Parts: sequence; C-alpha cells; structure tokens
Amino acid sequence: MYDPATGKRTKRVVLADPADVDAAVAAAKAAFPAWRDTSLARRTAVLFRFRELLNERKGELAEIITAEHGKVLSDALGEVSRGQEVVELACGINHLLKGAFSENASTGIDVYSVRQPLGVVAVISPFNFPAMVPMWFFPVAVAAGNAVVLKPSEKDPSAANFIAQLWKDAGLPDGVFNVLHGDKVAVDGLLAHPDVASVSFVGSTPIAKYVYETATAHGKRVQALGGAKNHMLVLPDADLDLAADAAVNAGFGSAGERCMAVSALVAVDSVADELVARIRQRVATLRTGDGRRGCDMGPLVTGAHRDKVAGYVEAGVREGAELVIDGREVVPDAQDDEAAADGFWLGPTLFDRVDPGMSIYTDEIFGPVLSVVRVAGYDEGLDLINRNRYGNGVAIFTNDGGAARKFRNEVQVGMIGVNVPVPVPVAYFSFGGWKQSLFGDTHAHGVEGVHFFTRGKVVTERWLDPSHGGLNLGFPQND
Repeated sequence: MYDPATGKRTKRVVLADPADVDAAVAAAKAAFPAWRDTSLARRTAVLFRFRELLNERKGELAEIITAEHGKVLSDALGEVSRGQEVVELACGINHLLKGAFSENASTGIDVYSVRQPLGVVAVISPFNFPAMVPMWFFPVAVAAGNAVVLKPSEKDPSAANFIAQLWKDAGLPDGVFNVLHGDKVAVDGLLAHPDVASVSFVGSTPIAKYVYETATAHGKRVQALGGAKNHMLVLPDADLDLAADAAVNAGFGSAGERCMAVSALVAVDSVADELVARIRQRVATLRTGDGRRGCDMGPLVTGAHRDKVAGYVEAGVREGAELVIDGREVVPDAQDDEAAADGFWLGPTLFDRVDPGMSIYTDEIFGPVLSVVRVAGYDEGLDLINRNRYGNGVAIFTNDGGAARKFRNEVQVGMIGVNVPVPVPVAYFSFGGWKQSLFGDTHAHGVEGVHFFTRGKVVTERWLDPSHGGLNLGFPQND
C-alpha cells in the first residue's frame, strides 16, 4: 500500500488464501443463529450505539481514507457522512421489517407474512469509497439479522478495520461483522462458497458481470453495481454559472474517481463556447495537491492508475479532440519536492469537441477527465445519452420545467439530477443504475436494500377444535 500524495509505501496487506475465506465464512455462519434470534430492540440498540461511535470518530476515519485513497479530507468526511445516512436508516429497521396480517382470510384462518434474514452475506467493495460503499450494504444487512463478510479493496483496506472495531465497541457479537482482506482469490472464494447466501458488489462493469454470473450460478442472490459514463446535458436556457460550477465539482471531485462523477458534458451548440470558457476559468482557480493540505483535489489512488488515465489523455489528443486543459502539466501542492515528484498526480483535464467514437467518451476513465460533446439540441442530447451502454447517473441543467419533466421521463438512466450534478439519493431511496451499470434486480439501501437482505415467508394459520377436521383431498378453497 502507498500514500498517493507521496508515492511512499506505508503498509503491507496480507491477502487471504482459500483457508482464510473458509474461516471468515465459518465465523459468520456460527454467529448468525444467535444474531438472527436477537430481538429487534436489542439489535437496534447496537445500531444506535454504532451510529454514535461513528459520528464521534468520523474525523479519524476520514483521515484514514485520505492517507490511503488520496481524496481531500473534506471529501473523505463527506463520504463518511453519506454512509452514516444508511446507518441511520438501519436504526429504524423495525418499521421496514414489518409484515402484513389478514385476519379471517378464510373461515377461522389468518394469513400473515414475515421477513427473515438470509444468513451469511458477502460485501465486495471498491477502492474509491472505502467507507461509504460498504455502508450502503452492511448496516441494513446487520440490522436485518444477517452476518456479514466484508472484502474491501486491497488498495485502501484500513477503513474496514476501523469500522470493524467500531462495531465491536458498539457491542456487536463476534462473528457478525468480519473483514476479509484479499484479491481475486478471496472474491472467487466468496462467490462460490456454499454458506454465502448473497453477494453485494460495486466495481467496473466487466467485474460486476463476472460477479453476477458466477455467484448466481452458485445459487446466490446478487446485486452487482457496475461502471458508469455519467452525462450532464446543458440546455440553452440553463444558468451557465451554475452549470459551470456543477461540471467542475462533479467532474473533478475526488479526482474523478467516483461512479457518479460527470465525465461527459453534453452542451447545446449555442452555449457551448461560453460554458467551456467558464469551466476553464474555474479550473484555473483549483489547487491540486496533498489532501491534508487544504487542497481542492488530491492525487489518484495508485501510480498505475495515474498512468492509465494519462494514457487516455494522450489518446484523446491523438484521436483529434481539442485539449483545453492538460492535467499532465499540473504542479502539485505537496509536502516537499520529493512528494511533488513521486506522488500520483494528474490535474483536472478538459477536452472539447469530443466525438462519441473517441475512447475518452466510450470508456469509463475513472479520473479527472471531462469531455465536452456538442449537440444541436435536446433531442440529439437525449439520444446520445440513451444510446450509451451505461445508465448509472445523469443530470440536466435547465430552467424549463417542461423540458426537465420530459427528460426525466424519457432518459434511460437509473438516477437523475435536475440542476443537481451528482444525484446520489438519500438513504431511504435506493441507489442503482440501469443497463450495464447494474447486474441483478435490486438496488442498494432503501426499501430495495431491506428486501434484498431478507426473504419473505407467508404463514396460513388455523386454531380450531380438532373435531372440525376430517379427510378432504381437494385443493384448499377459501370460504
């Protein structure tokens, strides 16, 4: 592991072998029955205590994230706070787990439904949100009575350890929340393990598809959230200052390493020149550097990823896009000259007049590269967005309520922002995309998340004198 702002090795991660996978799952399996049978009142008491500890110590967690991921401290703190929203949702799990009851559905017969936990559930999370993404899943899973095995990214795994300690301090029984560090060996072990009931995954589309196909082939319930190419459509009547601010914030926040980052800015021709000029002015004021030094944008997570993103910049130039701002030339605000030379730096990069056939448009770059695609009007912009293979998030900037209403109805994307560039839903709504941004039928958190981590059971019940029985081989009828 490395500190992205200095390029220095800071820790070593021991990767799990198959025996470690078996041990983690076994610990969860052993803890599950008692936790399942723990009353809702006691379960939620642990959730509330965990929430308080997380709130008290989220500054420490943010520092851990910045040291290993590289995002600036304010962004890391925002990540933790958004994850905390799901913890708070889970604190009210009692209401969300309620079943239904029909008295005297047939003569002397009552029918009711209950929701029960699955058992051992696996969460496989990415490097870009080492706290928030796992918290999309495990608070609901734990509150519903499951036992969790979390496999964090090996690039920034310490946040998971910190969270596990918070659970222990909150009184969660041993084995209910387990952290398994590893790579593909650990992932494959969880996907195939007979004692794992479900898999929740966030990552690139090829891996999400692999996770979905492999885990479902082994009979598991799966929610696999994949990649994205999020568009932001700017219509001629939009407030261009608001749109320019939004494009910079959503395109370069967390160095573009967000599944909800805006990477394709779709500008109607009549306002494109002015919009690009305003974005350029704003980028000139940004400070790229060590996330602990009050900068606006930090480094990329690894040197290999930085080089990959720089390769896309080179490809964009080669394919004929207009390079307005070249992030390869950034001078970082670092601790010293050595860190400035060795950190994983790439500044905000802006391309204009990008053709939809170019790799900087077709591929998920996952870095601070914003591509402006010009269109004649609304219809061409909508068609461009709907033809894209991804359908995670999208935004429209306009002052026309009719256009916004039409867009939200017609666009083929799972999460939509109207004058909101990063439309991440609040926790009591569900997070998830369409098309190749999601494999599986269930989104994260919200009511869909509760249903994912529980199974329905329906009971038909009669309490009558045994003399009312007798033989009847016909199919039961309501009367």
